[in-house]
Amino acid sequence: MPIYEYACEECGHQIEVIQKINARAPGRCEECSGKLKKLVSKASFQLKGGGWYADGYSEGATGPTKPKKKKASTSKGKKAASA
Repeated sequence: MPIYEYACEECGHQIEVIQKINARAPGRCEECSGKLKKLVSKASFQLKGGGWYADGYSEGATGPTKPKKKKASTSKGKKAASA
């Protein structure tokens, strides 16, 4: 279950609550009975390793990349000899 953070709008006291996503938010602050608001906090996990972006889908990738377009060759001075 996720951990949600709440802060009191009156005194600023913060609490953390382990609850289901669809559970009702806590009603009032434990300290002053003020109204609580949900805080936005950063995630507690990190993605490590190369991943699809670093392995071939970015310009600076060291892995397999998209094929480059070839320039069309022009043959202005070279005409085929017809006999």
